[in-house]
Amino acid sequence: MSADPLHRAGAPQRTPTNLPPNGSGTSAIEVRRSTRRRRTVSAYREGDRTVVLIPARMSEAEEQRWVSVMLDKLAAQESKRVLGDTELAERAERLSGQYFEGRARPTSVRWVTNQNTRWGSCTPSEGSIRLSHRLQGMPEYVVDYVLLHELAHLLVPGHGPRFWRLLEAYPRTERARGYLEGVVAADRLPHVPGARSE
Repeated sequence: MSADPLHRAGAPQRTPTNLPPNGSGTSAIEVRRSTRRRRTVSAYREGDRTVVLIPARMSEAEEQRWVSVMLDKLAAQESKRVLGDTELAERAERLSGQYFEGRARPTSVRWVTNQNTRWGSCTPSEGSIRLSHRLQGMPEYVVDYVLLHELAHLLVPGHGPRFWRLLEAYPRTERARGYLEGVVAADRLPHVPGARSE
């Protein structure tokens, strides 16, 4: 997959697609079809958009499938970047503005290494949010979900209906929860002695 905008060969046709935004907060997806492109599909970020380059001959169904595949690949690439505490705080501020009208205002957001049984924690009285270092390297939409979960606690302390209604605004809540449940389940699987992990 190429993230190089120089791969825009020919005069591509541009079409916006109606897929939901991915976890990194990208608000628009633009598909560019090219007659010169035969088999390859590539994608890259351009400002607040994701641009997906595909061969002109692809059907609508192939286009939708490839857009989904490329969004996941970009998200995986981006998740390998480890955010520092400053970037994490900026991300929390952006998410609060996007999903909670800026009402959740943490005083600090940081990574911690002493949370091995939970993904994040929040102390509403102090306005502090801490995320487990185990989230580093997970897809951005998962980190965003955990950040939003903790931001929601600044507005609603418990896990009652009001709390979950706040999180309904985030379109990838169920997917992120499923991902985290899968990680927990995998950790509980028995490890076979002598098995090599690659």
